[in-house]
Amino acid sequence: MKLITTLAVTTALAAVLAAAPAYAQTRIALVVKSLGNGFFEAAARGAEEAAEEIGDVEIIYTGPTEPTAEAQIEVVNSLIAQQVDAIAISANDPDALVPALQRAMQRGITVISWDSGVAAEGREMHLNPSGNDLIGNTIIKLAADHLPEGGDVAILSATATATNQNIWIEEAEKVLPNYPGINLVATVYGDDQSDKSYREAQGLISSYPELKAIIAPTTVGIVAAAQAVTDAGKIGEINVTGLALPSEMAAHIKSGASHSFAIWNPIDLGYSATHIAYALATDAATAEPGSVIPIGRVGEVTIGEDGQAAMAEPFTYDASNIDEYSSIF
Repeated sequence: MKLITTLAVTTALAAVLAAAPAYAQTRIALVVKSLGNGFFEAAARGAEEAAEEIGDVEIIYTGPTEPTAEAQIEVVNSLIAQQVDAIAISANDPDALVPALQRAMQRGITVISWDSGVAAEGREMHLNPSGNDLIGNTIIKLAADHLPEGGDVAILSATATATNQNIWIEEAEKVLPNYPGINLVATVYGDDQSDKSYREAQGLISSYPELKAIIAPTTVGIVAAAQAVTDAGKIGEINVTGLALPSEMAAHIKSGASHSFAIWNPIDLGYSATHIAYALATDAATAEPGSVIPIGRVGEVTIGEDGQAAMAEPFTYDASNIDEYSSIF
């Protein structure tokens, strides 16, 4: 009888195990605005680093091929069907994604946004790469530092609905009075697509003959603008600056199309977002205001009353350090 019982238990256990999901790790989906973007690929490297450090995390790096909210919603719905444990998303639209992300949370999936935020009702918390006011001031200062007599500048942004881009532009406009002579003549949108960003930069060059700087707070836009300035023979006349990856801007720094630019480390951003998503998904931390969440080697973040936290200040790259950092990301 004992043998029969043991066999019965063993058989039952085998059946349970066979019916159970094949995965035991915490599955975190890193959802980006669009695939094929060097910034997000670097963030994915950081996410994998954090997963290896934590030890029981699987990273699902995903996103649409086009940077639209509709395409991201399809990605989110797929992840809900896969029953992932957490979604960490850089959003193409702050509001359009809310219903899909709410469905995810209703099914017990932890949802955070990072880089480009989601409205508060669509996530548990948001991780800013830096303080929005610091970024806004930095992108204006980068242009003003090389315009001692002032001059016309223009902004080439990503999509018109990109949460982070719009906030940074608002903050940049606030500090313009601190930079006498700097005149913002236009803000245009390249939709984080290289070809459209290039055409928009060409339009700025032709529409504003006295243009002295193009500020692109997007890694796609700044490279396209630098190439447009180069192709127009305007190196030395128009300085391209903003937010960029060192590896993608090294040649333009060396050519003189850009004097300097800034960025936080996207590797650290993906790394930090993964640590936060894991802590929340495993109930090791909460997203309540005032909560302090450790983020490994980067340190820790404190969640503010608005449900947001900031990782680090932006760092400036120029001819003095471009070789060092372009080999990293």
